Amino acid sequence: MSRPRTSRRLALAVPAALGALALTALPAFATSSPAQIATSKTNGVAYLKSLQAPDGSYAGSGLSNEWAFSAFAATGTAVVDVYPAGDTTKNARTVYRNLLSTSGWPSASPVVTDYERGTLNAYAAGIDPARVSASRNLVANIYAYWQTAEAGYFGPSGNFNGTVFAALSLGGAKTQAGGARVPQALTDAMVTRIRANQHVDGGWTYNKAEGNATVLNSAGDVDMTGAAMAALCVSGVPNTDTDVVQAKNFLKSKLVNTSGAFNSLYGVNTSSNGWGVAGLNACGFNPQTGDFLTAAGKTPIDFLIANQYNPAGGFKYKPADTVPSAYASIDALRAVAGGGFTAAPPVPVTPGAPQWVAQPTFTAGTATKLALTVDDGAGGLKVCSVTFTPTAATTTLGDVLNAAIGGATPSGCVTSVTPASGTGTVTDVNGKANSGSNTWKVSVDGSAFAGATRDKVVGVGDTIALRWGV
Repeated sequence: MSRPRTSRRLALAVPAALGALALTALPAFATSSPAQIATSKTNGVAYLKSLQAPDGSYAGSGLSNEWAFSAFAATGTAVVDVYPAGDTTKNARTVYRNLLSTSGWPSASPVVTDYERGTLNAYAAGIDPARVSASRNLVANIYAYWQTAEAGYFGPSGNFNGTVFAALSLGGAKTQAGGARVPQALTDAMVTRIRANQHVDGGWTYNKAEGNATVLNSAGDVDMTGAAMAALCVSGVPNTDTDVVQAKNFLKSKLVNTSGAFNSLYGVNTSSNGWGVAGLNACGFNPQTGDFLTAAGKTPIDFLIANQYNPAGGFKYKPADTVPSAYASIDALRAVAGGGFTAAPPVPVTPGAPQWVAQPTFTAGTATKLALTVDDGAGGLKVCSVTFTPTAATTTLGDVLNAAIGGATPSGCVTSVTPASGTGTVTDVNGKANSGSNTWKVSVDGSAFAGATRDKVVGVGDTIALRWGV
């Protein structure tokens, strides 16, 4: 997902074993019943399972099929239950976790969307994205792309989808207990930027629009509108919010009466429909009723199912295509199943397989990263990834803050901390001292803020938030 807007358009070849079934007649258009949706999910899951390589992998160079994990989770299929030829040791979750843990992943020149893609799909697979391994913390990897000069953006602001997918991944990948992982101040900063990039027509594109009247008045894109509205909703924005309603109305305006398709900037296609429906799903809008049931009785779900090969299960990218597209099939199935852009992992059926896997402790001597925010209580939010080498199974807040002074990306997250050693109360960070009831407080993985002390225990993958205030 280095650029979800463009790379996702590439189609992959259908597996040879499905060649004959790929020519099966498509169903006629009809408003989709629960039974039809259930059949679509069953056949779609079978198709996505056929994409698994003999070694159990889905991800690799170029366009990756790991997005199948979010579709599997939406259908109620645990990724750990997906394995080739009955070999559970090659289950897709274990293979993917091993890949994410390698030092060479994602590439020699990674971009923020690589880590956002990894976070969304690791979460759906039941891999805690902040605790992939002793050395891999995907949440901290994302934090490293915070734009200090343009607070709220992740990655170059010109490539706006990096910020949309930051909100989707940081807001959508909850803790194992289902709670918010990142502090509200960070969520608010991303929401502000997403709102500022909404076009006059209610849509978004992957390009930055904020501050540019020409772009703001240009046409929105179905795909990024689905993603951006989902990003708002997973960030806690209600579906009655003006910007969310405008996004819904934008999608409604793109409906094709005779088919239920969305007429996107790139023509009618299942991937665009899938992303549009995913946005509606994430915001709690029913894509089969009300505003999304056309006068001809068609819905976006109808269009998707009408372009699915059954019983083979794959989906066409465009109606005129003669073979299914792997990537379009992932987008379409996730939408038909009622999913957004990720989903909590289902409970596995494989005996002994846990719902979640996660690195339990630091490994002494193995370099790692932690995600840190510092909120001065006056609108000054700093976000960074802190690199350090632990010496034990746990560390302390004091040691993390000391490491951040010289080992944070972006730099400047922490410039000073008082006291600089010991186990006492943190009285000053970055030159801002405690004052009366306004003191430095700390939260870990979304826990309630409490007084910050240097000896506060910090574990592997903990997402740390410091805040000055009452």
